[in-house]
Amino acid sequence: MGIPAGAGRLLGSGRTADVYALGDRDGHDGLGDGSGGAWVLRRYRDGYGDAPAEAAVMEYVRGHGYPVPRVRAAEARPRTDLVMERLYGLTVVEALAAGQLTAEEAGLALARLLRDLHAIPARRSTDPAVRVLHLDLHPENVLLTPAGPMVIDWANTDEGPPGHDWSMSAVIVAQVAVDDDPRAPLAEEMLSALLADCPDPALLTGPDGGLGWATGQRAANPTMSPREVELLGEAGELIRRLLD
Repeated sequence: MGIPAGAGRLLGSGRTADVYALGDRDGHDGLGDGSGGAWVLRRYRDGYGDAPAEAAVMEYVRGHGYPVPRVRAAEARPRTDLVMERLYGLTVVEALAAGQLTAEEAGLALARLLRDLHAIPARRSTDPAVRVLHLDLHPENVLLTPAGPMVIDWANTDEGPPGHDWSMSAVIVAQVAVDDDPRAPLAEEMLSALLADCPDPALLTGPDGGLGWATGQRAANPTMSPREVELLGEAGELIRRLLD
């Protein structure tokens, strides 16, 4: 697939989407409406994603002071296209590799972002136990910008019990920690810090905890490799061990 009309160079590709430049640091936004600022177009592939729904959640949590990029024009575009503020900075993974952040600091940063998100009332539900969930909050989805950490990639967002969010973040990090990966020791240290700052271990492993739900969701995720699915059992065991 070629570069979309009006978009600049390809900035990056993930498992489900590509990101293209629409603006630059000098305030030319590439959109022709005179609003200024630098923007990017994220285009989902293969019918994945619901950009207007994602944008609505991002704007909602941003209105409550949560650190997410500004979004625009999703309702006027295909459901695959999301135009959002271009952010500059390293991901948490990149900052770890560069020695700018310790694994403990990374884990505590993820925990703080989860806590702050779950302090926001649900957008749709009236159940006080239900909160806005990110459901993919991991070190590659947090950018360390000059304004502070910013959370990106809200494709999986939903509403539900906070334990689902804590469990999903823990499982994603634990899959790296139990893999034959040079980053495994750092991932386990990060996971330990994340879980130590969880307000209640029962959110993950209690009778209504989310750990079983999260591992099931990961197993059913079509973007998972067979190896990643294979690691889920060991990942769950590591999480339970660290919570004991």
